[in-house]
Amino acid sequence: MRRILLFSVIIFNFLSAIGIAFSQPFTPGKNEAFIRGEKLKFRACYDSYVTGKVTAGIASLEIASKPLQIDGRNVYHIIGEGHSKGAFSWFFKVSDRFESFVDEEYLFSWSFIRRTHEGDYKYNDDVKFNQYSGTALSTRTIKKIPPGTQDVLSAFYYARTLDFTNLQKGQNIPITFFLDDSLYVSQIQFVGKEEVITDLGRFRCLRFKPMVATGNVFSQPYPMDLWITEDKNHLPILAKSEVIVGSVKLELISYSGLANPLSSQISEKKK
Repeated sequence: MRRILLFSVIIFNFLSAIGIAFSQPFTPGKNEAFIRGEKLKFRACYDSYVTGKVTAGIASLEIASKPLQIDGRNVYHIIGEGHSKGAFSWFFKVSDRFESFVDEEYLFSWSFIRRTHEGDYKYNDDVKFNQYSGTALSTRTIKKIPPGTQDVLSAFYYARTLDFTNLQKGQNIPITFFLDDSLYVSQIQFVGKEEVITDLGRFRCLRFKPMVATGNVFSQPYPMDLWITEDKNHLPILAKSEVIVGSVKLELISYSGLANPLSSQISEKKK
């Protein structure tokens, strides 16, 4: 089975091209969820019989403020980082960085950069997506892809732009993304509406179960629960997941530069 790395999947499971005329019928996306300058910070906690509950690390997602173009196309430059801290670093040190360059109009990826260092495992990759011809050129290979294919980071931001108004409980949303030289068609299953309490306060949320590949970390295809705010931002507030040994929780602890008011917040947490 393909090795699935714990820190990468939890943070980023939510959670390129030439400048000529289109040869594929791309449909413009509708993005009301995020803008340049948005910054999100998360705390990752790990809980097991061996370690107890510990803060495993800190993760961040940021959309660079500076406008950028790739071959004449306006793009969002999205940066995701994850770093272990405290006691967790003693036995499993993590230092991950992901970058995605997402077409501003069509909301798919043109380029993806991955720098992964988790324990004794290291993996670096640079992927160029040619959405016109339907190919992905990575550091190691070239693969055919359907037009509109996402990388693992752009897939998360694309999902935030979707209209969830008429979703029914149990309904699945398919998302195609390219990772580790392989093409995946994942599903995000809608569970329902719930209120969630975190260190930031109480929020009205939409609850989803993203599908992941099973392997060394996850034994079930839908092991994760993800809560996003029930407003135009679709902010990821909380993610919980049972893993082979213990469980992991990822919680939003700070935010700035939102596109819209956080109208889903019912109350702030009392200090």
